[in-house]
Amino acid sequence: MNTLSVVIITFNEERNIKRCLDSVAPVADEIIVVDSHSTDATEAICDRYDVKFFTQDWIGYIGQKNLANDLATCDLILSIDADEALSKELAESIQKIKNQDIESKAFSMNRLMNYCGKWIRHCGWYPDTKVRIFRRGQAEWTGKKVHETLSLAENTQIVHLDGDLLHYSYYSPEEHRRRIEKYALLSAEEMAESGKRPNLASAYLHAGWKFLRDYVFKAGFLDGGKGWTICKTNAYGVWYKYKKARVL
Repeated sequence: MNTLSVVIITFNEERNIKRCLDSVAPVADEIIVVDSHSTDATEAICDRYDVKFFTQDWIGYIGQKNLANDLATCDLILSIDADEALSKELAESIQKIKNQDIESKAFSMNRLMNYCGKWIRHCGWYPDTKVRIFRRGQAEWTGKKVHETLSLAENTQIVHLDGDLLHYSYYSPEEHRRRIEKYALLSAEEMAESGKRPNLASAYLHAGWKFLRDYVFKAGFLDGGKGWTICKTNAYGVWYKYKKARVL
């Protein structure tokens, strides 16, 4: 039987971490939390569970996640964010693979977003497939400042699991906008560092296409008012990125 380490990075996740830990506890043989000096009740909540809690100065998403992987000791690693949780069906799928031959395999799953209390199945947000389970030592996080990517060992076979990874993404439209601006600024810095200086027209063209694609072609309108807000805010984020890239 394969053992499973669940690894989580945290910073001020008191509103999410309990839900996450409750969902992974039935399948985890080890839970590792790498925290970047939370000032809320994150650590106190983790203390109620069988968690190995480590404190680490912030070294970026990639650095924190790779450190968490290095601390794992089990055969398999499940990398999950604090604002995510396993659905019952996904937890059952994970339990099954612990009893299988998983040599040279990694496992993907669909991620379902919860936006201000509503599950979003359009807007380009679903199925949002992610590879999150892999053999220890056979994967690492790579990338730049945003959108870290899991790089797998050569010839790794990806197997898709039944069930959803539940993502409690945003609790208010204002929180969505703030995070969009944060990631847009990081993307703008990457553009500036690579020597790109987009013109103003490209900012509006890319933002307009983003809204049209997500709201019309990816059926964001089927998610009602929340779909409108999501598509509008995401388009704003594209415009904001190009605007900041010009300034930088």
